[in-house]
Amino acid sequence: MIVKEMSRHDCSSVVQEGHVACLACCLDDKPYVVPITYAYSGNCLYAFSMPGRKIDWMRKNPNVCLQIDASSEGEWKSVVIYGRYQELAPTGQWHREYLHAWSLLEKRVNWWEPGGLKPAPQEVSGHYPHLFFSIDILEMTGRACCASETCN
Repeated sequence: MIVKEMSRHDCSSVVQEGHVACLACCLDDKPYVVPITYAYSGNCLYAFSMPGRKIDWMRKNPNVCLQIDASSEGEWKSVVIYGRYQELAPTGQWHREYLHAWSLLEKRVNWWEPGGLKPAPQEVSGHYPHLFFSIDILEMTGRACCASETCN
């Protein structure tokens, strides 16, 4: 097996083909990692969430890291993204990007999972406090492990 660095193009292909990432954020020297469903467009990842720990933490420290994997029959690819959180408000300056995020995500089956599910029963309300956010990609690197030098 051979491990090699992936090009930016190869990393982008893995991110484009995927839809679930592990999102890491940090507050007061404590890391927190959760799965998110995302959509990739331009130099951003778009995601959905209900209010909670990750949103609270990213509002206080917008620097995040994501990891996206792809694997098949003993071979794997892993991409790490360093980025910056931006909450997308449904009105004002972020309205268009909010709608863009929603339009990209709704193309996926169960796009609202896992961001919309909580382990405890939730109150039924006429107001749903969901939100969309983007991660502006600052750096993207990756590695691949395969059986030969010519793997892609």
